[in-house]
Amino acid sequence: MIQFNYETSFKLDDESKIQNWISSCIIKYGFTEGDISYIFCDDDYLLKLNVEFLEHDTLTDIISFDYTLGKLLSGDIFISVERVVENAIKFNQTTDNEINRVMIHGILHYIGFKDKSEDAKIIMRKEEDKCLELLNLK
Repeated sequence: MIQFNYETSFKLDDESKIQNWISSCIIKYGFTEGDISYIFCDDDYLLKLNVEFLEHDTLTDIISFDYTLGKLLSGDIFISVERVVENAIKFNQTTDNEINRVMIHGILHYIGFKDKSEDAKIIMRKEEDKCLELLNLK
């Protein structure tokens, strides 16, 4: 079950469409949808989590806590809407497109994709693009 929680005034326009899209991406990679929670928050909220759990005193757009067991994807994905809006401007994207990219980025981490090296970042970006195509954003 995919749930959306809001700690900010931001709201997704069509939760059902996004849930179906995320589910289809999960199935595409041969996984099963477990309990996945998205928490949309602000920079301060996410910074506190970053410091407390990852010991990083920096702003970020996403932090994901992975509870996946085998092929059953589960976890909590925290997204700073402030960071995403700034990144959308920086990368000349719409806010919706960038929100969706970050949302699927968390899922791809659960599936096993990494983004620490430059090569891994390129692969991650290609996989994000493939998933975004399923939502007809590309």
